[in-house]
Amino acid sequence: MSAAQKAAVPRDRQSSLAIYRRLLGFTRPYRIGFAAALVAMIVAAATEPLFPALMKPLLDEGFVHKSQFPLWFVPVALIAIFVVRGIATFSSSYALAWVANNVLVDVRTQMFDRVMRLPAEQFEREASGLLISRIVFEVTNVTAAVTRALTTVVRDSIVVLGLVGWLVYLNWKLTLVALLLIPVMTIVVSVYSRRMRRLSRQSLLYTGELTRVVEEAVHGYKVIKIFGGYRAQAERFSRTVDKLRGFAMRMTIAGSATVPITQLSAAIAVAIVVTIALVQSMNDQTTVGGFVSFVTAMLMLLAPLKHLADVNAELQRGLAAAESVFALLDLQEEADVGTVSIGRARGRLVFENVSYRYPTSAHEALREIDLDIRAGEVVALVGASGAGKSTLLNLLPRFIDPTRGRILLDGVALPELRLADLRRQYALVSQEVVLFNDTVRANVALGREDAVDDATIWAALEAARLDAVVRALPDGLDASVGERGTRLSGGQRQRLALARAIVKDAPILLLDEATSALDSATEREVQIALEHTMRGRTTLVIAHRLSTIERADRILVFDHGRIVEQGTHAELLEADSLYARLYRIQYANA
Repeated sequence: MSAAQKAAVPRDRQSSLAIYRRLLGFTRPYRIGFAAALVAMIVAAATEPLFPALMKPLLDEGFVHKSQFPLWFVPVALIAIFVVRGIATFSSSYALAWVANNVLVDVRTQMFDRVMRLPAEQFEREASGLLISRIVFEVTNVTAAVTRALTTVVRDSIVVLGLVGWLVYLNWKLTLVALLLIPVMTIVVSVYSRRMRRLSRQSLLYTGELTRVVEEAVHGYKVIKIFGGYRAQAERFSRTVDKLRGFAMRMTIAGSATVPITQLSAAIAVAIVVTIALVQSMNDQTTVGGFVSFVTAMLMLLAPLKHLADVNAELQRGLAAAESVFALLDLQEEADVGTVSIGRARGRLVFENVSYRYPTSAHEALREIDLDIRAGEVVALVGASGAGKSTLLNLLPRFIDPTRGRILLDGVALPELRLADLRRQYALVSQEVVLFNDTVRANVALGREDAVDDATIWAALEAARLDAVVRALPDGLDASVGERGTRLSGGQRQRLALARAIVKDAPILLLDEATSALDSATEREVQIALEHTMRGRTTLVIAHRLSTIERADRILVFDHGRIVEQGTHAELLEADSLYARLYRIQYANA
């Protein structure tokens, strides 16, 4: 069970009313439109009892007694009723749709904003498919609960009250008999509501799982094709879809069973009422018009009662989705308790007895790191995979926080700095290049608060040895890079990320295998550009190709979370220890 799923568990103890009340809170900014929709629904519902009410004078005065009953009254009244109902129905539908679509935008915006502010470790724990499913799919079920379900509940409840009121006015004794079906309906709906909510929750979880399966298959198509993984992926997809089908059928059974039970109860009540009404008619206790009006009103009750029974399934799906949405909205944002603001840092970094252990690991990834990096110093981090190099880099922008010790930037502990100010000091180029489905210009200028002119972008592209490639594109800087940069080669994507780092002009550079996707000739060119960019900046470089870090001011050698050696390239080779062995192994395999 994921963290978000665990977060949703306490919501099981909340009442449907509490969840719905919170849901309706999103309509507060649109209360005028919401109120207009409710008024229009009330007007439309109020016209329902008028039709059976016309039956009594029509039959008693127009047919039985044949009094001077105006011929125009009934047709005019009928037309007027349906005109008013049509206008009110359209108005309520439009106003409620306007409210619902605005609420959908607001909820999705809040969800996306919360996701962007979650701690980094939350992204490691939570499957991306589940997050996507909540923002894209589940939230639509929430708005359905606000709109269609609310429309049915309000409109049909008023219709039922109006018709019951007319029935009481006509014959309160018969009405008591008719109302006997309400306790039956209440019991049926409450029993099936709990089952519908449980099934809806499970269905939402598997919808998220299905999204994850599809997302992985789409992005991993090359691996699937090369390794012949069609059958395995198809089986995963089939299993998930089949589970969803099972839940859908069980939800259909639970939702559909309420309707025939409700209708059977209503039919029994109608049969009893008709029998009693016939007895009363024989004893002259009711008129023909009164009897027809009563039966008409009773029959008209069946449709809204059916709607109220049907809406339970949709309402439970909406409430289950609301639980999931609120669980996401209630996740804790990453801590930002810092109060210190800084402009441009000088770039001195100090580690004081820093250790870090990942929550799922029994061993520390970093152990007792004491390190003083001078402003403007170029420091290379080397060592085997899993030695702690990337963990150390992740500590600097506070993607993770030390389990022990502290890190200072220009003498200020990182948690004391505002996150936005802290992260403004870094530019990152990693082995896993992240580009967005936007233009070259937008990707290079990403995150710059001020306007970036084209000359600056071209200068950065030239420094990254990518300007010729971009100039050859049909749209130049306005060319789209495609989803995840798929219209560019691997090396071009990495050089675009380098240009983005250059444009940010941050005082601290974090380079995690920044040239790993480049060929030897291009790597050397980019290395020259990087060396130019590094001047005057504190730079931390992770590189497995040791030839790329020979000019670093200092090289730190990591082993099992500790710094076991440090010095210049020449000093470490002379020491003939771990670094020297790694260097010889690489050149032996070259």
